[in-house]
Amino acid sequence: MAREINLVPEVKDEMIKALKIRNYIMFISIVVAAASVGITVIFGLIMGGQQLARDGKNKEIENLSSKLTSYKELNQTLTIKDQIGNVDTLTSNKRVFTRTFSLLSAILPTGADTIKISQLNIDLSEEQNTLTLDAQANAGKEPYIDYNVLDSFKKSMQYMHYDYGDYVDKDGNVIPSYCMIEKGSDGAMLHEGKANYYAYWTYEEEGCKPSDDFKESDYSDALSEFEGKKVIKVWRTPNYTEWYKSGDKTNITLDGVIQGVPHFSSQCITYTGDDSNDRDKPKWDSVNTCSLIIPGENADNGIRIIESSNGRDANEELVLRFNAVIFVNPEFYKFNNHHMMALPPNSRVNVTDSFVQIQDMFSQRADDCDKDDTSCQSTVNSGGDNNDTNNQTNGGN
Repeated sequence: MAREINLVPEVKDEMIKALKIRNYIMFISIVVAAASVGITVIFGLIMGGQQLARDGKNKEIENLSSKLTSYKELNQTLTIKDQIGNVDTLTSNKRVFTRTFSLLSAILPTGADTIKISQLNIDLSEEQNTLTLDAQANAGKEPYIDYNVLDSFKKSMQYMHYDYGDYVDKDGNVIPSYCMIEKGSDGAMLHEGKANYYAYWTYEEEGCKPSDDFKESDYSDALSEFEGKKVIKVWRTPNYTEWYKSGDKTNITLDGVIQGVPHFSSQCITYTGDDSNDRDKPKWDSVNTCSLIIPGENADNGIRIIESSNGRDANEELVLRFNAVIFVNPEFYKFNNHHMMALPPNSRVNVTDSFVQIQDMFSQRADDCDKDDTSCQSTVNSGGDNNDTNNQTNGGN
């Protein structure tokens, strides 16, 4: 049997192992040092490249800044940009001045008793919206100067309302305002009977179909033609008899919910039905919560009479001259309130704000009584409560 004899002393063996470990550590250290140098070089290149890119961008910014500041219309451009950013704010604060004529057509009496305006001042400030009138009242019969006309005018203010909202299709999608025709060529609101208002939906015009699901066949009962255009008739006032049915299909419920037909979605008026007496023909009622004239300073009904006196109009007829301030609900003039309509008391209906009627609202200012005009001087203003009249002359109570 062969035998191995280790002639290397144990000390020498330990030294050899230590040398191997030293060489291994040195190798690892060299590798780590080389890697560190490589990483440092890479970082240096990256930082150098970033600095070069930054310097290039700074130079580009300086060039663009020089070009921008040399632009002559810079201020106008910045102003336009700022205004575009404030479009929503500007729109919400916008007022529609022309609604005044609709308002006047609602508040001025019709019939034998008339009130005509000789001067009108309108204040549409944010704090309050007021109409200041220099007007004249004519009873239309003896006695022509009758304070009851003005007194009735004052008391009617509390019954004035307005209505606004959106027209919607059968699924409740809002129809754009520019797609609706609400007035005829004479300027009158489209209506049937006493106060059944409606409008025409020009559904074939660009952008007038509120949804991709629109089908003309779904509106076959309402299709019509107006001034050479194919239109759909949309009721602003509910068509109770036709919409309410006792069968499976009901387009208006007793709670006033309208569905399945194009209609006007009012923000002011709610409808209810009572079928306790006749389930097939309920009794319908409506409530308007939007008051057109609101209480103002020293004006419980929203109107303050400043002064009144006897006078003669341009036709030499006896009239009652007066000055008044009317406080209008600011919501009535807001641009964002669409399809606005001023509504007079239920006892009378005035559906037009056409040029002819607007022209009839105004008249030449009446003259005060001459000293030798005994019939004017002696005529007494009969009736009425003049507690809020600061200056009532020539026979006033």
